Amino acid sequence: MSTMTISDLRTKRAHIWDQAKAFLDERRDTATGCLSVEDDEAYARMEADIDKLTAEIARSERAQRRDSDLAKATNMPLTSMPGITIDNDDANPKVSPRATASYQRAFWDAMRLNSSPLEVRNALSEGVDTEGGYLVPDEFEHTLVQELADQNVMRTLAKVLQTTSGDRKIPVVSTHGAAGWLDEGKPYTESDETFTQVTLSAFKLGTFLKISEELLNDAAFDIEQYLAAEFARRIGAAEEEAFLVGDGAGKPTGIFAATGGGENAVTTAKATDISADELIDLHYSLRAPYRKNAVWLMNDATVKTVRKLKDGNGQYLWQPALTAGTPDMVLGRPVYTSAFVPEIKAGASTVAFGDLAYYWIADRQGRSFKRLNELFATSGQVGFLASQRLDGKLILPEAVKLLTQKSSA
Repeated sequence: MSTMTISDLRTKRAHIWDQAKAFLDERRDTATGCLSVEDDEAYARMEADIDKLTAEIARSERAQRRDSDLAKATNMPLTSMPGITIDNDDANPKVSPRATASYQRAFWDAMRLNSSPLEVRNALSEGVDTEGGYLVPDEFEHTLVQELADQNVMRTLAKVLQTTSGDRKIPVVSTHGAAGWLDEGKPYTESDETFTQVTLSAFKLGTFLKISEELLNDAAFDIEQYLAAEFARRIGAAEEEAFLVGDGAGKPTGIFAATGGGENAVTTAKATDISADELIDLHYSLRAPYRKNAVWLMNDATVKTVRKLKDGNGQYLWQPALTAGTPDMVLGRPVYTSAFVPEIKAGASTVAFGDLAYYWIADRQGRSFKRLNELFATSGQVGFLASQRLDGKLILPEAVKLLTQKSSA
């Protein structure tokens, strides 16, 4: 059985979408604008086929990216002896060599307890963090970041910083000065810029899992791949939820947060529906300089509603992508989806439109691992704990506009 390429899948999805559009145009009742029960069921089947193809395209693209990443040569590691720091230029701090072969081998031996404790402790001495864990070897941390990028749409759209201090203060211009017309001999009017500061902190995010001793000691079990994938799934989901709807209390402040999130620009006329005109209004509520790099962000369930909307010329707002690696489009701008964006319900902000490069994510350098030897010893299991410190905030609220559903009466 031959396997369809990503291009074939996209072509098939576009063909079904064209059929669905024609079906809606032909079968809608001219008086009510609605479909009959039988026609609604037929259209729902077409939508289900489109959803399945969309999911398969996403899976195929993820597999293609992973194949590409695995085929790449790794970056040149730091090879200095443990305990010796490397001098960089003045713009960069000194770093400890965590990419040496001995450090990486000792790290995973410590995770499995395969080697002499004294030998392991000596090799890992430069990687001990302030909380008693071991910093992840450089190559493994790179793998973890790549896995996070697959799990977390916000990391692909936002600006990501690496920080070494607890807080990072970002100056932001909150009010601009203005020029004015002057009569001859009249003095200039003072008009200064007003500055504010946005502070990115370092909130701690952590998780742990248990692995049986038998599985851990099995040479066929790839502990590196398993921990990278599992920790990435957990951390990626927690991060994405905070980046979108976090309230800033011990976690990042999300795009859809009531305080500190995007600016509410359009309120729908109905509590449980969205119209084409409302999306067009949201599009043009964003200033033109931000629109050139703007994207749509919504829940998958919301996309199903948006697919049925037409503009004033009878053209559907949603256009499926035909090229591999490119997102679908609404009003000429890319659409990204996340399960953590609120669904359509009364009073909820359901659609964001803006330049998400103004959402900044600050990562504290280094993710920490700990092996929990004794805690689960009686059940023949070993615990592994992973943690990182990060924050995220929208530093310029006017760069992202939100559509909010009407509150119920």
